[in-house]
Formats: sequence, C-alpha cells, structure tokens
Amino acid sequence: MFEFVRKHNKWLMVILLILILPSFVALGVQGYDSFLDGSSAGVATVDGQKITQAEWDAAHRQASDRIRQQQPDVDAKLLDSPQARQQALDVLIQQRMFSAAARTQHLEVANERLKARFERDPQIDFLRTPGGALNKAVLQAQGMNEAMFIERYREDLRNRQTLAPVQQNPVRPSKLAAELAFDALLQRRAVRVQHLQPAAFTAQVQLSDADVAAHYQRAETQKQWLQPESAQIEYLVLDAAALKSGLSVSESDLKSFYEQNLSRFSQAEERRVRHILLKVEEKAPESEQKAAKTKIDELLAQLRKAPEKFAELAKQHSQDEGSALNGGDLDFFARGAMVKPFEDAAYALKVGEISPAVRSEFGWHIIKLDAVRGGEQRPFESVRAEIEEEQRTQLARQKYQEMAETFSTLVYEQSDSLAPAAEKFGLQIQQARVRRQPGADQTGPLASAKLLEVVFSSDSVRKKQNTEAVETAAAQMVAARVLQHQPAAAPPLETVKDAVRQQLVLQKAAELASKAGAARLAKGVEAGDEGLSPVQWVSRAKPGGLPQPVLEAALRANAAKLPVLFGVDQQAAGYWLVRLDEVGGREEAAVPADVAARQYTQAWAMAEGNAYLGALKRSLKVTQSAAKPAAQATPQATLQSAGAASQP
Repeated sequence: MFEFVRKHNKWLMVILLILILPSFVALGVQGYDSFLDGSSAGVATVDGQKITQAEWDAAHRQASDRIRQQQPDVDAKLLDSPQARQQALDVLIQQRMFSAAARTQHLEVANERLKARFERDPQIDFLRTPGGALNKAVLQAQGMNEAMFIERYREDLRNRQTLAPVQQNPVRPSKLAAELAFDALLQRRAVRVQHLQPAAFTAQVQLSDADVAAHYQRAETQKQWLQPESAQIEYLVLDAAALKSGLSVSESDLKSFYEQNLSRFSQAEERRVRHILLKVEEKAPESEQKAAKTKIDELLAQLRKAPEKFAELAKQHSQDEGSALNGGDLDFFARGAMVKPFEDAAYALKVGEISPAVRSEFGWHIIKLDAVRGGEQRPFESVRAEIEEEQRTQLARQKYQEMAETFSTLVYEQSDSLAPAAEKFGLQIQQARVRRQPGADQTGPLASAKLLEVVFSSDSVRKKQNTEAVETAAAQMVAARVLQHQPAAAPPLETVKDAVRQQLVLQKAAELASKAGAARLAKGVEAGDEGLSPVQWVSRAKPGGLPQPVLEAALRANAAKLPVLFGVDQQAAGYWLVRLDEVGGREEAAVPADVAARQYTQAWAMAEGNAYLGALKRSLKVTQSAAKPAAQATPQATLQSAGAASQP
C-alpha cells in the first residue's frame, strides 16, 4: 500500500528537510523557542498546538527567498499571492503533522543511527565535505552551527519514521487489473446532446421590485452578499528602515571601522587539492589498520617517483566515491570546510607538493595541492558602500530602540489622537480601510494579525481611541485609531439592486431551463432526435467540448440497455440532455500495457498516499482558521434519468 509515498519518497524527504535549515536562519535556537510562545494570533492548529501568524509569515518569507535565489526573474506578485501564502502554510502544517506523529509514537533517534544516516543520506550531499565531514562553511552561510544542525537533523529523522508504514507496503496491482481499469478510463462512447442555457430563458422572466427585495432578504442571499467586517483607520508606522534614510556616517568613522575590522574584508584563502582516500575506521581491527597503512605507503612511494600520475592513481585506488572519478579533485575550499588533520596538511603544502600519509577519522589520505586563490585584502573604496549601509542600519536600529518606548507611551497617554506622536517623531499619519481577515490587497503592517487584533478589539471599535503600539515586524512598530467601523453585513439593497436583480433573473432562467429539460426528458428516447445534436464520440482524452460533469455522467451511465436518455442539471450553467447510443473500445492512441500498469500503480498509490495524509490530519485534529484563497467555482451537477436507469 501507499506506493505514492514510496515512489515519491525523495519529494517527501525534501519537504521535511526544508525545515532543517530555514527555521534557524531567521530565528536561531532561542528565537525558535520564543516563536512558539503562543503570543501571536493562531492561523492553524495541529494536535492542539497553534501555528501563529508570525510563523506563517516567516515560512512564506523563507520559501519566497529560496525561489528568488533559484529564479531571480520570478514575478514578485506570484510570490506574494494568496495561493503562494497558502502553499507555505500547507507545508508548515504538514511538517507539524509529522512532528506531532513522531511525538505521539514516541519515536527517537540514537546517536549511532544519526551518524550512520548522515554518512549515507543522499538528500544532504550538499552538507558533506568530500571527506565525509559536516561542511561547516555551508552551515555558517545559513546562520547555523553544528549543534543547531544536529538537533534539526535528529528531528527530521524522527519525522521520517512516521512515514515507515507507507514506505514498507508498496502496491503491486496485477497487469489484468490495470488493463481493466484503463479499458474503463479510456473508453469511447457515442452520444447526442442538447444544452439548454439559462440565457435563452431570461426573456421569459418577469420580476417586480418586491420580488427582488424578497429575494435579497433571504438568509442565503444575504450570506452571498455579506461584506466582511472592516474599519477605516488612521495609523503611524515607526520603522527602523525609514529612520535609516535620514542618517549619515562620517568618512572618518567609516575608515575607523574598516581599520578595526580588516579581517572581515580579507578574501579567505582557498585551496584546491586532490586526494586519495583509503577508508578505515578508527575502531577497525589492527589487521585492517595495518593493511590500510601499508597500502597508502605503497601508493605514496609510487607518487614520489611519478607525481604526475596522481589523478590516475586516485581513479584506480581512492575510496572517496565523490572525487575518485575526477582524479581525486576536491575543488577549492576554505578553512573550516574539512576535518582538522586534512585541513592542516593541505594548508601546509606548496603548490605541486604531495603530503605524507595523513590519518583522519575517515581513514588514510594522500593530498596534492593544485592551486591557491584568495587571501587578498579588499581595499577601503571597494567596501565603503557596504560599511556605510551596515553602519546606517545599526544606527537606525539604535535610534528605533531609543524611540520605541517613548512612542508606545505617548500613543497610550494621549489616546484621543495620533497627532502628538506624529509631530514628536516626524511621522506621517496614514489612512486605510482594513478587514479583520486581511485580503491580498492588505500588505505590510496592515496584514499583521497583531495589529488587526487590536484594531478590531471591542475597546478600539467602541471608544475610537489609539490602539496600543504593536510590533508588526522586526524593528517596526505601529499604532492605529479607528475612524469608522463597518460590521460584517450585506450592503443596502439600493447600492446593489441591479446586480441582485440580474442574479435573480439568471436563477429563475436556470430554473426554467431545468424545467424545460425535465419535460423533454419525460418524453424519453421515443422522442427520437428531437433537439439533440448529431452523434459524437467522446472519451476522457477527447471530451468533445462537454463540461466535465456532463462528460463524467456520459461515461458512467449504465449501458446495459441502449439507447438511454438522461439529464445533467448544472444549475446556473444550464441543463444538459444526453442520449447514450453506443459504447466503443479504448482511444486509438492508448498507452502500452506496461506503461498503463505503471500509471495505474502510480494513480492508485497517489490516492492511498493522500488517504494516509488525510487520516493523519484527522487524527491530529488539524484545523485552519486563516481564510483560504478562493477556489475556482465548479458547478454542482445532478443527474436525472429516463428509460433505462442511469447511474452516476
């Protein structure tokens, strides 16, 4: 069972690994703990644990950053779309599901298993040096240290264990089952149809103003026209980024910082080496240790006589699978990337020299230095702009910290107006209309769940006083005041009367179309081809222009007695009469049997994999309180039949 998860194991592992690095990039260990303190508004829950708006924002930001790195030309609007934000939340929910399942099942990962898995896990090749050690340079680039990574990797392995039930029971359907399934899936059927469109009946609809008013007052209609709770607000933003624009740093201060931090502006020296590795564990029997040492000494003796054969001997004898095929080439690396004995030996060589035999935790190495680059000091002028930006950012943050407490106090003590705070700090009072649940048009601080929570609090709405100052982002604080509050309600009929009338006309026209279709259906197949189109062959591969619900009804209809006439009521999309005349074989371009069996296996496994995730979601009582992006509406079709019973 669950072949989908087995076949797509790499994809699922990547989802889990996504959270090994990024969750620490912005937060670090302490930040990660405080992130979960429950102080932010919840957008979803997994096993009773809240996912906060701040966590969702961070996950979306990190996902967007990764996409920008991979696709620099990507449209920023796509990354900030409701669909993209929902996808980030879905991934976050799924990660929490795996973590909760691992916790519930008391799954643990011993240190020995963690080490063994790290050494052979293909998903994290990018985190291993050619010698097999943890690449600290990559971790540092991600803002992590070794302890952070080990903890997150341990959690990842625990999460992977929750997938064990679906990895160990693959689906293996028979070829006959696949053939039968594809016979049904690719079957062709001959049909005649008639589409009764509501637009053809609108002229028959006569409505009075009273009819429109009565329709609008219905609870169902009121719900359709319901406008979300909103408020017109004025607000102030105290932001370190904005403060930075008015700050400057003297030339002498810039040069002083440069002189005091010369090491930061030196390009790290990198070395390119080749190596030959003979693997032998430190705890291996003495006989294996001696054999490896004897072999490495023999290779070293050959290289002393013919150093030009290093690449050739590396291809023949090196047990480092990652570099052997390249003649032992490890490309350029800086200090900290390799285990210490290897690094010390490499940095002691001159270009062209070959090291003595070097022992590391992985075995015996012979190292040859091919090239050296870097190590130069970057001149002041080349880094001046970088230093100035950093210094201005630091000064802005300091100034923000100094102003933040006073700002908070002032908007609280003079709660009837934001003007005093605006005047004192030189800020502009802005206005906007916001909704309790932010839409795609609410961005920046106006999309902050913390801000909206205080804006729509009963005190703010009732008293129209300043809200408390809340942090809406790092080094950003906002205070607001409600000018006008609009409860969730349908708008007055006068403002939407024409649109409501049109809605009711189409509804009545659809009812007339359905009534006309039912009348024609009652005549049965005995009425012949009355109103029906010429015969056409349809299939799932070639729908012939039929809407999906109509096509599915035609392909699922009981063909025991032909012809058979039935109707598909698509409500606002009209009424379809369908007469099934004949059943044919598969589409001519049907896939080969072996391909069909493989696709059938994948489709079945996809369904079972989704069923597993669905069951996990139900058992953990996963809920989402944040509004989901609107999905494309799909007409709800109902099937009616006449003559021989038609089965959906």
